[in-house]
Amino acid sequence: MKLRSGTTDVATGEVDDVAKEVMSDQPASGGAEKAGPPGTAESAGDDDTDSGAGRTTGDDREDGPGRRWPRVVAGVLAAVLVLAGGAFYVAGRQLRDTPATDNLALTDSMATTQVAGDVTNALGKVFSYGPADIAATKASAQRLLAGKALQQYAALFGQVEKQAADQKLTLTTHVVRAGVIRLTDDSAQLLVFLDQVYERKGKAASTAAAQLSVTARLREGRWTIVDIKSR
Repeated sequence: MKLRSGTTDVATGEVDDVAKEVMSDQPASGGAEKAGPPGTAESAGDDDTDSGAGRTTGDDREDGPGRRWPRVVAGVLAAVLVLAGGAFYVAGRQLRDTPATDNLALTDSMATTQVAGDVTNALGKVFSYGPADIAATKASAQRLLAGKALQQYAALFGQVEKQAADQKLTLTTHVVRAGVIRLTDDSAQLLVFLDQVYERKGKAASTAAAQLSVTARLREGRWTIVDIKSR
């Protein structure tokens, strides 16, 4: 019996020793594995997970204020362009509808030249006279003047006619410039600058400048002066 029990004790002791060795090879705390140092595969996986959770995605960036601001600016610019286009359209219509577009002096150079030439020729004839050609001057006035202008000229020339004969007065008128201010199909307004030379027998000639506002009408293809105003 002792031998058997002793044998059993010996065997049991060996088993205990083997168990201790086996237990010493197992990880502590109920078999839980120890965490590897930073930089290992396990820690790297944890870092990727954490960093991924805190990272802003591309969609989030697109919806942020930095992405919305360019869209707002683009919308404002588009609205401004539309309004500007409308304003230019309205201004263009007003320009086309304005009475200024009816002024042929701005668009018809041939008609402008004709009226300026006819008025220049008429003024040169009716305001140039001498003791020997009074009758010719009066005839030119009847042909080149009409309406109020003819009445004004008749009243003025009645006084000049006697002086021209008595004082041997000669008047020569040169049109320096005739500017057409407004021109339509049958009427014109002009600003005319004149130089007039007065000569009396036995006296030195004198020169005077004059400025007239002239209104003319187109009659039978020729421009006739209907109003004269001194400026």
